[in-house]
Amino acid sequence: MPAKPTKDLVSAEPIWIGEGDLRFDSRNARIIDALREHGGTLSQDDILQVLWREFAVDEIALSIAANGFFRQEPLFATREDRRFIVVEGNRRLAAVKLLLNANLRRQVGATDLPKISSSRRKGLLKLPVIECDRESIWEYIGFKHVNGPQSWHSYAKAEYIAWVHNTLGVSLDDIAGRIGDQHATVRRLYRALMALEQAESAGVFDRKDRSKTHFSFSHLYTGLDYSNIQKFAGVGGDDGYKVRPIPKSKVRQFGELCVWLYGAKSKNWPPVVQSQNPDLRILDEVLGSKDGIAALRRNLSLRISLDVSKGDDRLFREAMVAAKQSLQEARGRLLPGYSGEIDLLDTASDIRDLAMRIYEEMAERRKSKRKTSRVKKAVAARS
Repeated sequence: MPAKPTKDLVSAEPIWIGEGDLRFDSRNARIIDALREHGGTLSQDDILQVLWREFAVDEIALSIAANGFFRQEPLFATREDRRFIVVEGNRRLAAVKLLLNANLRRQVGATDLPKISSSRRKGLLKLPVIECDRESIWEYIGFKHVNGPQSWHSYAKAEYIAWVHNTLGVSLDDIAGRIGDQHATVRRLYRALMALEQAESAGVFDRKDRSKTHFSFSHLYTGLDYSNIQKFAGVGGDDGYKVRPIPKSKVRQFGELCVWLYGAKSKNWPPVVQSQNPDLRILDEVLGSKDGIAALRRNLSLRISLDVSKGDDRLFREAMVAAKQSLQEARGRLLPGYSGEIDLLDTASDIRDLAMRIYEEMAERRKSKRKTSRVKKAVAARS
């Protein structure tokens, strides 16, 4: 079937195809990570298991059991090797197959799905399908799942963008424009995925070795927006949006970045980034300091590495400011909060004594430095 513009496809009259003649798409961006985990091959039953386990098929199945399959939301399928491969609507197809087949429900553990009536079953035996090819429907899928109402998770989005750009030859700017992306999301997702694949091909990182089961791809594509992380990884500027965006001189460092983001199970190293906010911002600050980078390389925690990156001068200043703020807050609460307890009065006495010692030591240090400065000026004048 020749390619049609997307607007023609979505308004085309569907044909009705038997549920048993429709197959899941093994190239579906949702399951691409599971595909990698299984060595590049997934059976139809494997795909059904992944969809059920990870992509909330139960919600769709319950809706279809109650309301039937909406003719106004057809599946989109391409004909490959004389088979209909569903390129859009795999979760809905999974829901239908599970509702119709008790053996499949037991196989994936979908035992809580309701038993449907005979009339509902009859209505699911054939489904509305619009036949298309992959090239003709990418805009519709991209708008719907990358920048639209049924958004995929970030890794699936990146995989789909990479396929459209690298395989179909559509520019990143055209992809962004045609799916309505106004926040550079297309470019950011593509950059992160290409950098990740470059690191894996270079052997400096392996996502299978990550510490956590969930792969937080958003840590990487968001982190690469920070200036110090960009500088450390070498992905600043337009060069960061190539198939191999990391300069050779920075590939090993990028591998270190990935380990700090995701950990290394084989070495029992947890990720230093536990949550995107505020840990990415803290990591960016640490990477702006040679001492901070050295601390991370010694497997020190992110917080300790941050202190190392700041240096004693900055830490002392921050501690003094924080102490003043705390005392000001305590004074503001004195009248309503203090009822004459002796232990609190003793604490105030300790604070007074400690503050006086700090003040005296600082005054002595300042006096000594001023004396040293005068001596240096006198020596310079005589010379």
